Amino acid sequence: MPTYVAFLRAINLGPNRKFPKDDIRRVVEDAGFTDVETHINTGNVRFTTPMRSRARIEQTLEDAFAADRGFDVPVIVFTTAELKAIAAEAAALSEARPALERHYVYLLKEELPAATVARIAQRASDAGEIVVSGRAAHALLGPGYQAGNVDPLGAAKLLGVSTNRNLNVITTLAGKWC
Repeated sequence: MPTYVAFLRAINLGPNRKFPKDDIRRVVEDAGFTDVETHINTGNVRFTTPMRSRARIEQTLEDAFAADRGFDVPVIVFTTAELKAIAAEAAALSEARPALERHYVYLLKEELPAATVARIAQRASDAGEIVVSGRAAHALLGPGYQAGNVDPLGAAKLLGVSTNRNLNVITTLAGKWC
């Protein structure tokens, strides 16, 4: 049975969007998924399912989360092979840029059109750059980066439905679940 990793967007922000990882696990299991495991409290969940359609898996989870929480929780799903490839690419990008201050990986619900990828590439500055590859966008932030500013290039709004994790979380999850 295929194994997937889902990344939940916009949870545990402020007092009204709480979704503890034990509750996430319970809801995923109640929705019929098996072998469910979570990692830290930022909305990372691994599971198995006989479903093969990413869109169907995402919709099933989004419906279950909304029913349980009373608010929308966008879900972005990858196969374990896709996550492993994203982590490998992230490691290579970081190794090629030893002066990086931060490396965030935006996980995208959909691939971006070529024109949008080009617009994002044009935003490169001394603060850094974003490299888009498939459904991942790597924010590679250099010495010009100001701590605490997750989007110094102003490109996040061009990514569509997405969520980000830092390089450490991505590589940890790939090592643990792939």
